[in-house]
Amino acid sequence: MTADVGEQVTDADLVAGYRRNPELFTAVYDRYFRDVYRYVAGRLGAQVAEDIAAETFLLAFDRRDRFALEKGALRPWLLGIATNLVARHRHKEARRYKALARLDPVPVVEGHENRVVTAATAQPYLAMALASLNGGERDVLLLLALGQLSYLEIAQALGISLGTVGSRLSRARAKIHALTDKETPHA
Repeated sequence: MTADVGEQVTDADLVAGYRRNPELFTAVYDRYFRDVYRYVAGRLGAQVAEDIAAETFLLAFDRRDRFALEKGALRPWLLGIATNLVARHRHKEARRYKALARLDPVPVVEGHENRVVTAATAQPYLAMALASLNGGERDVLLLLALGQLSYLEIAQALGISLGTVGSRLSRARAKIHALTDKETPHA
């Protein structure tokens, strides 16, 4: 994949390239692996993230001919695949947040993938609130927070409507707000 100097290679360019030559799918990997890894690491931890990120790209490569650019960009598509793989680990994810809620606060750890862990251990009630969310609510909230996707991209990633994204986020925020209000001292 090459572009003229100063030109940005678009997702459309990447898709056209790998459709002509499947070996060019490595450009998709190179561009988006870090995003997928950070998203999964924030949800399940660094130990599992590399395996799930790799599996995400393996599935994406196998399904590359089914990707429809008119339905969205590559990044939401890849994070949607990763979210489906994370779903296999939902019980582990909920247990992780519950365990984090029981830990003593720890100093801030550098690195994007540790952002949720740091926040959850610094505020154990946040970890309990995340554990209390159902899978759909947690997926939408963490695609927004960790995946840094827009509402439209979340809808594309999960194959749901914008209204469903909004209602799941609203319910997730209400649950977290209710639980954190009980825990935070008021002045």
